[in-house]
Amino acid sequence: MTLTARHRAYWRRNLTLTLSLLALWFLVSFVPGYYATALNDIVFLGFPLGFYVFAQGTPLVYLLIIGVYVLAMNRLDKHYGVGEHRR
Repeated sequence: MTLTARHRAYWRRNLTLTLSLLALWFLVSFVPGYYATALNDIVFLGFPLGFYVFAQGTPLVYLLIIGVYVLAMNRLDKHYGVGEHRR
């Protein structure tokens, strides 16, 4: 099967979306860890702020990343006509 220009455009946009969301995942996962010592100097409700960032902040961002991916891919699939057809 040969890829048409439309197929290439679809995969280019798919890879761009995936790589940008992976970059966001990397930033959320590893950058706060680098600053964990500084974050732990700030106390919020009796716990260090680093605890809140890692225990509650990052999982929420992960859920947002998944939601953005689902919505963007559904829109991309509809635009290029490759989505699932529901009855």
